Amino acid sequence: MQNIKKTRWIAVVGVMSAVAAVLQFLEFPVPLVPSFIKFDFSDLPGLITAFAFGPLAGILVSLIKNLIHLLITQSGGVGELANFLIAAFFTGAAGIVYKFKRSRAGALYASLAGSVCAALVSVAVNNFIIYPIYYKIAMPKEVILGMYQAILPSVNSIFKSLLIFNLPFTFVKCILISLICFLIYKKLSPLLKGKSITD
Repeated sequence: MQNIKKTRWIAVVGVMSAVAAVLQFLEFPVPLVPSFIKFDFSDLPGLITAFAFGPLAGILVSLIKNLIHLLITQSGGVGELANFLIAAFFTGAAGIVYKFKRSRAGALYASLAGSVCAALVSVAVNNFIIYPIYYKIAMPKEVILGMYQAILPSVNSIFKSLLIFNLPFTFVKCILISLICFLIYKKLSPLLKGKSITD
């Protein structure tokens, strides 16, 4: 029985990683943020998996989807690193909270906790890791700041730009993904765990 559960765990993580990788290709720009910041729903499979099988499973989905995406990366892997770190905190935090409170209210608290963590981490990760790498391999700091200033001329630093643009963008993105998860998880959960709908 234990082997069956382990096999299902591996199979679900694999399938959800593939779905997440496909969704990651379907990204699109949104207004009021610089054009290099794109929206996609690729964290949805990771969140669903974290709720069904725990935080480690959700984090693995986030890792594998980005490893797949590395095959056609246009950012030298920097974008994939940022995506993984932020997604890992989103799905990981949500999975941990839901693990101890498996209910609709628990899912709500878990999604909110994951969204807040991802938003805060997006500022730290971009400010201290991702953007400094971009400055060296892609474009100067002044160019990136200029892209923010094209939207809000009064912003005068990268850190402020991240607080004003990236933090709310990441939070709203995670909340939208959480809402979709909230709507479909109850129907998907029995299928993922190999149970019938009536179990």
